[in-house]
Amino acid sequence: MSLNRNAGRVVFITGCSSGIGYCVAHGLKAAGYRVIASARKAADVDRLQEEGLECLLLDLDQPESIQQAVTELADLSGRKIYGLFNNAGFGQPGAVEDLTRDVLRAQFETNVFGTMELTNRILPWMREAGEGRIIQNSSVLGFVSLAYRGAYNASKYALEGLYDTLRLELAGTGIYAVLIEPGPIESRFRANAFAAYKKNIDIERSAHREQYLAIEKRLLREGPAAPFTLPPEAVLDKVVKALESRKPRPRYYVTFPTWLFGSLKRILSSRALDRVLLKVSRGEQK
Repeated sequence: MSLNRNAGRVVFITGCSSGIGYCVAHGLKAAGYRVIASARKAADVDRLQEEGLECLLLDLDQPESIQQAVTELADLSGRKIYGLFNNAGFGQPGAVEDLTRDVLRAQFETNVFGTMELTNRILPWMREAGEGRIIQNSSVLGFVSLAYRGAYNASKYALEGLYDTLRLELAGTGIYAVLIEPGPIESRFRANAFAAYKKNIDIERSAHREQYLAIEKRLLREGPAAPFTLPPEAVLDKVVKALESRKPRPRYYVTFPTWLFGSLKRILSSRALDRVLLKVSRGEQK
C-alpha cells in the first residue's frame, strides 16, 4: 500500500467499536488514509478518539443520529469522502416462526434501512468528486441461508439486492459499489447475537426449544464459533483491494466457507444445496 497515494483520501467507517470495523479503521489509518470512524455508544467514541482516531457518534436506528453524523462528517471532510465502508450491523438469531414483526423490523432498521439512508446521503458527495467506493460488509449468509438465521439472512439478501442494483445505476460514474462477503471472522458478533437472541426469542414457548438449547451451547462455547475462522485482518485486506483497485470487483469473498458455498450455489440444484445447508445447520446444534 502506498502512503503517498492514500494521503488525503478520506474513508468513513461505521461500527468501529470492535471486530472488523475496529481493525479496518486502524489498518487504513496506518496505510495513510484519513479515517473517520463511528460508533453507537459515546463511551466507544471517546475510547477510539483516545486511540488517535477521528470518531463520530452514529446510531443507524435513529434518522436524527444519521443526520447529525452526516452534518459533522461534511464539516470534517468538506464533503469529500473517497470511501464509505458500511460495516455496522448485528445478527438476530431465531426460527422464522419465532420472529415478531418488531424483531424483524429492528434487524432491518440497522442492517438495511439505516445503512442505505447513510449511503444515500453521502453518495452525492462522490458524484460531485466523480469518484468513490461504497463498500458493504455483507456475509456468506447474503447468498445462502442457514436455519435459525432468518432475520439476518433476509437483511443481507436485501443488501445484496440493493448493491447489485446500485452497481448498475453507478456504471460509468467512477463510483463503485462493492460487496465484501466474509464467512466466520473473529469478532464480538457471536456475543452480540446471543444477547439479541436472549432478549427477543421466547424459548420456552417455541417448537424449536430443544434446538435452541443446543445452539446456546455453541454460542457460549470458548474458541472460534466455526471452522475456518479468520482474524479481521482478512477483511481489511479485501477492503484495501476495493479501495485501491482501478476497477474493483463487485464481490470479494473472505474465508474458505464463502468460497465453498459460492461454488456450490452455482453447481448444485436447490434441493441438493438444501441438503448441504441442512447438514451444516444441524451441525451447529451439536
